[in-house]
Amino acid sequence: MSLRSRTAGVAMALAVPFALAAVPADAAPVPTADPFVWTDLTPAYTATADYEYEPFAVTDGYAPAAACDARSGKGGAGYHYVRSAAVGSLDPSEPAGLLYEADGDGGRALVGVEWIVRAGSGTAPPTLFGRTFRGPTTVPGVRGSVYTLRAWIWKDNPSGLFAPWNPAVACA
Repeated sequence: MSLRSRTAGVAMALAVPFALAAVPADAAPVPTADPFVWTDLTPAYTATADYEYEPFAVTDGYAPAAACDARSGKGGAGYHYVRSAAVGSLDPSEPAGLLYEADGDGGRALVGVEWIVRAGSGTAPPTLFGRTFRGPTTVPGVRGSVYTLRAWIWKDNPSGLFAPWNPAVACA
């Protein structure tokens, strides 16, 4: 684990209580998970912190999908990067997918992570962080039907931490 990854995990553990306290009293309620889920997500932050620099993700086996994924009226998921070896993992520190958006400088910015599990005939969607995966659906770069769970840990999502689409993420 790199020093940068450990630093990101410590910073997140310290920042979350202050971020939760800063929510205005008149803010519209957003469906969220238990606030302590951030503690459960710390391994995901730590494991993916180095991937804020997109070339590191590719070096570590995440293959980029060619197209940006968005839904009219719902928002975007961005560009999917999938590591085939992690498809099926329910380990918080091993998401199979990374979600990026164009950063305006010709690069890509990490906005979220995604756990991907194959959907077989008669299989029920798994759960992680107290949330049931969505699907069956398809994911760019993955063959066949899958169940997915997205976590917008690198960019705020007004629709919620585990919402499938982020209205703040746009495809160019």
